[in-house]
Amino acid sequence: MSDAYYNPDDLAKFKEIGTFAPDLAQKFFSYYGDVFKDGALSAREKSLIALAVSHAVQCPYCIDAYTVDGLEKGISEKQMMEAVHVAAAIRGGATLIHSVQMMNKSKKLGM
Repeated sequence: MSDAYYNPDDLAKFKEIGTFAPDLAQKFFSYYGDVFKDGALSAREKSLIALAVSHAVQCPYCIDAYTVDGLEKGISEKQMMEAVHVAAAIRGGATLIHSVQMMNKSKKLGM
């Protein structure tokens, strides 16, 4: 057994999230399935978005799942990395824009 908190084998247990709340799990899986169907965006585009978001929220299970899903849908490693950089830029920008709050507070206090 690994000393790491994250166990890649746990990804296969995702279907078990309904163990203690089956009705809610069923609703989630139904919604989740509908979200990833072709619509205004293709399932391929949605997989790429999911991969980028997975990195932004730092979910190793999702990163694994959407790396596999993306490769199966023909997304190249270059496209995946570019999507990850988009997520990093947005996350970095979101952090930096919050500095305006700090600057406003500092100016208000006159320190």
